[in-house]
Amino acid sequence: MYNLKDMTLEEMEEFFVNIGESRYRAKQIYKWIYDKKITDFDEMTDISKNLRSKLKEIAYISQLKIEARRVSEVDDTVKYLFLLEDNNIIEGVAIKYRFGNTACVSTQVGCNMRCSFCASAIGGKVRDLKASEMVDQVIAIDGDYGKISNIVLMGSGEPFDNYDEVMKFIKIVNNPYGLGIGGRHITISTCGIVPKIYQFADEKLQVNLSISLHAPNDELRTQLMPINKAYPLEELMKACKYYVEKTRRRITFEYSLIEGVNDKKEHAYQLVDLLKGMLCHVNLIPINYVKEIGFKKANNEKVMMFKKIIEDAGISCTVRRELGSDIEAACGQLRRKYLKER
Repeated sequence: MYNLKDMTLEEMEEFFVNIGESRYRAKQIYKWIYDKKITDFDEMTDISKNLRSKLKEIAYISQLKIEARRVSEVDDTVKYLFLLEDNNIIEGVAIKYRFGNTACVSTQVGCNMRCSFCASAIGGKVRDLKASEMVDQVIAIDGDYGKISNIVLMGSGEPFDNYDEVMKFIKIVNNPYGLGIGGRHITISTCGIVPKIYQFADEKLQVNLSISLHAPNDELRTQLMPINKAYPLEELMKACKYYVEKTRRRITFEYSLIEGVNDKKEHAYQLVDLLKGMLCHVNLIPINYVKEIGFKKANNEKVMMFKKIIEDAGISCTVRRELGSDIEAACGQLRRKYLKER
């Protein structure tokens, strides 16, 4: 059975040609799926009964079940657990900003990157998500939380470790006949798979790129992020500069501040040396506490000191607002708790 949500518009056009139907049927079906959010072929009233019968025999339209949702009492953040067809569990988050609602989407069940501060890494990767499973997260959040205008691929998983399906997902949500979300309203976050950064730069998309950096030198970054053994900072920075030169787009560097680990004044100056001259922005993140890991967020004084050093060097910098701390909104936290209880 073909899941129609796994197809880009071009792929769906070929699908209809291959089953002896007109190419234009793809746009009709896309409208039913993504505009009207219909998953039952019988409700597609401008499609002939014969075609509906044919589609029911060979295809289906997936949808995710919301297994659980937790609503923050301190802000408007909502954390979701979604149940997949194979009984796996993934997370999604809805976040309200002044510029609109954002869906934070997972790209894998679990994660293989083994970053020491991330709950998603505990237990490793189970499997990659299909494009449809990413699309369904956005649709489910949109239906429950309200109109989604922005997407960040910052949930569980490493997007560039599931590159082809992530690119397909972007084509579907970006297409005007799909969800119609502009490229500049979509952000991909990677821990630094260097070959994929080059490949992504050559895609010529308007999609934003965010790098999970979290340390300003190789020794510390390798301790926190094993990916640094394969792609050390010199290689990563070279790829980032290629991306900026190729796309003329700014990169955001995510830096989680961990008490006593990467929050010292010397680390801030090292970060300035690493990034100076690059078209970039630094997003400082007071890290969420994860019981199994034990890291604590840096205190506010350290955060403000870090921010001042970066800004004084002429580098744009913000401190990410802490969201959903009371509902375990950081990647992997709620899923891990749910699986232990199940």
